This record gives sequence, C-alpha cells and structure tokens, in this order.
Amino acid sequence: MGIMGTFLLLAAEANAVHSELAEGAAEGGFGLNLDIFETNLINLAILVGILFYFGRKVLSNILNERQSNIATAIQEAEGRLKEAKTALSQAQEQLKQSQAEAERIRQSAVENAQKAKEALLAKAVQDVERLKQTAAADLNTETERAIAQLRQRVATLALQKVESQLKGGIADDAQQSLIDRSIAQLGGNV
Repeated sequence: MGIMGTFLLLAAEANAVHSELAEGAAEGGFGLNLDIFETNLINLAILVGILFYFGRKVLSNILNERQSNIATAIQEAEGRLKEAKTALSQAQEQLKQSQAEAERIRQSAVENAQKAKEALLAKAVQDVERLKQTAAADLNTETERAIAQLRQRVATLALQKVESQLKGGIADDAQQSLIDRSIAQLGGNV
C-alpha cells in the first residue's frame, strides 16, 4: 500500500473518530472538535506531521535519485566537453596542416610557373636569334646568288658583244680595250 492509500485510510479513520466524538460532545462530555474551519491550525500541524513522517523517505528517495541523475548528467556533459575539446584541438591541428600544405602547393605552383615562364622566354629568344641568323644567311645567300647571276649575265652580254664586234672585224687595240673594260666591269683587275 502506498502513501496515498495510507493517507486515505487515516482520513477514513479520522472521519469515523469525528463521528464518535461528535456524538460524545452532543451528550455533554469531553470531545475533540474536528471541524476544519474551527481547528485549522491543529489539523494543519497534524497533516504536516503525517506528511513529514510518511513522506520524508519518499521525498528523500526522490531527491537522492534526482541528485544522482544530475550528477550523472554533469559527468556525461563534462566527458562530452572533454571529447569536444579534444576533437576541436585535432580539427585545429588538421586545419594548420592543411593550410601549410596549401601554402606549400601554392609556392610550388608559383615556382613552376616562374620556371615555365623563364623557359618560354629563353626558347623565344633562341627562336628569334635562330630566325635572325637564318634570315641573315638566306639574305647573304640570295645576295651572293643575285651577284653571281648578274656577273654571269654581264659576262654573257660582254661575250656576245665581243663576238658581234669580232665578226664585224674590230681592230686589235679596240678588241683589247673592250676585253679590259669587260673584265673591269666584272670586278677583275687589269
């Protein structure tokens, strides 16, 4: 039987006692006045006493259980806090490592880009120099070929002129003078 059952049993007995005492008081004898409005202070004291007597164990058990639950919850919260701090420090360490790795990769990319730029510039300079040399060589070759063609043409024309004059019978002095001029025009020494 629980506390509530005990309380109801006491209330029923108090009601029975009240009925008996009311009959005794009506006869003119000594009796207890159990009228709630008239005896409020006494009833309140008795009620508090009964509640204290029967309720202290229950209340003590409830409070002890609540205290135990709160202590367990605090311990669990402290454990979770410690785990969270550990996880936070690990995450911060990983972040630092990731940032360092990102900086290393960025530096490597900058260095590679600089090397590639320098290599491209060096190759471009080499290509320009090679093109200049090729162009100069081609120009020299073309110039020499043109000069050679001109000399050959001049020589051919000179020979044709000489042949035509020879057929016409030119004098030896004129012939010698013509040959000397042709040779001088071709760049030879007389």
